[in-house]
Amino acid sequence: MTTHGPVLPIWSCGGCDAPWPCRTRQRELRAEFGDARISLALYLGAHLLRASEDLTWVPAGLLHRRFLGWIR
Repeated sequence: MTTHGPVLPIWSCGGCDAPWPCRTRQRELRAEFGDARISLALYLGAHLLRASEDLTWVPAGLLHRRFLGWIR
């Protein structure tokens, strides 16, 4: 179990206080999902939707990059 989960409603990391998903959580998610990139994208897309409801002042493009832009 990770300590790098999101702190809601501000979407910061509970482990390091960086914007969630932080670099550590990104590495953990890559390892957890392995080659299932579509599943990872769907998982993070659901979080993106929730975050967009909480972080109404953050531009949509920035949220997209933060939640999905690091997936290759």
